[in-house]
Amino acid sequence: MGNLKNIPELRFPEFENEGEWEEKKISDLGETISGLTGKSGEDFGTGKPFVTYKQVFDNSVIDFEKCGKVQVGKNENQNLLQRGDILFTTSSETPNEVGFASVLIDSPKEETYLNSFCFALRPFNIEKTQPQFSRYLFHSPVYRKSVTAIAQGSTRYNLSKGAFLELQVPVPNPKEQQKIASCLSSLDEVISAHNQKLDLLKDHKKGLMQNFFPQEGEKVPKLRFKEFEKDGEWVEKSLGEVGDFVGGGTPDTSKQEYWDGEILWYTPTEIKNGKLKSSIRKITEQGLKNSSAKLLPKGTILITTRATIGDVAITEEECTTNQGFQSLIVHSTEVNTFWLYWILQNKEALIKRASGSTFKEIGKNEITNIPTLSPQKGEQQKIASCLSSLDELIKAQEEIIEQLKQHKKGLMQGLFPKMKE
Repeated sequence: MGNLKNIPELRFPEFENEGEWEEKKISDLGETISGLTGKSGEDFGTGKPFVTYKQVFDNSVIDFEKCGKVQVGKNENQNLLQRGDILFTTSSETPNEVGFASVLIDSPKEETYLNSFCFALRPFNIEKTQPQFSRYLFHSPVYRKSVTAIAQGSTRYNLSKGAFLELQVPVPNPKEQQKIASCLSSLDEVISAHNQKLDLLKDHKKGLMQNFFPQEGEKVPKLRFKEFEKDGEWVEKSLGEVGDFVGGGTPDTSKQEYWDGEILWYTPTEIKNGKLKSSIRKITEQGLKNSSAKLLPKGTILITTRATIGDVAITEEECTTNQGFQSLIVHSTEVNTFWLYWILQNKEALIKRASGSTFKEIGKNEITNIPTLSPQKGEQQKIASCLSSLDELIKAQEEIIEQLKQHKKGLMQGLFPKMKE
């Protein structure tokens, strides 16, 4: 059995003696159905539902609630979608994103069409090419590897329908299809439930942020911890009054002796969701001395001020940055660093002060003069601690979801045969 090519590494016990999966051309599975034709921009926005490109690209199953609307006349010859149809994207910016698939698990409740940038494969026999199985087959490693190989283009990649229909995919018998689909869909349901829990935590955080901080024109928040209810109004200070701003710099990239040292050097792209990723590059002591880069202490708040404005993170060790930042070294005797970090989550306050026509930027003077409202340090710490604890819950939930996704990825690799070399 080890010499057979179309057998997955993982197989349910009842199918271990079933032998190889059958290898079929996609053209043998069904006929192609084209999307909308002859439409102009004026036809969209009202009318009948149609499945958008984004729906196909984003999810392996079509959610009819997210359909767009299109006007279709009675005499138009347009194709309607039906249960079991497998929808494919025909074009994308990278070869890895061409040929993404989404399946109609259920029948549409009304006449539903397909956008013109996708096409559908309608199975000849829905029992032999089951919709629940198709959603995983056409996202499996064996399919993705083969479809990526036929993507054509330079700046934008397209899928030749002819070449696509010649691709071969491994297909098991209907009972094994059903078993695989049941296993993977159960895991998808678990992932979905955890995503819903994550959304609830984020909504809860958003609600707390709105209530923990005074609304515009007010100096007292709606929600306050009991021990601070009689502490009166918050005090207004500019950001420049609560810390010192330091700019960044880039050592001369032509001088090798300035680079590949031990000093962390960040660019704005290395902040994601309020956290610093690993710095891609590091500089030397010589690079630091011969540039406008400054060594920033642990606990400095980094704020992006160019291109992507208003991304914020706190340093966990000494580092430097390029000139796309203004970094705030907090006067910690007066202000809690994490408190200021939470205040600076309001990106709009930074973005609206940016200037420039083709290249937006917020300068040191503008960011220094941004006003902030703050309570006494004890209340700052209490709010920051509460929000940080909630952030830890959100982070833990995100890690659970990532682990589940990795588990699914492993199952997808094991439950489908590998591509023939």
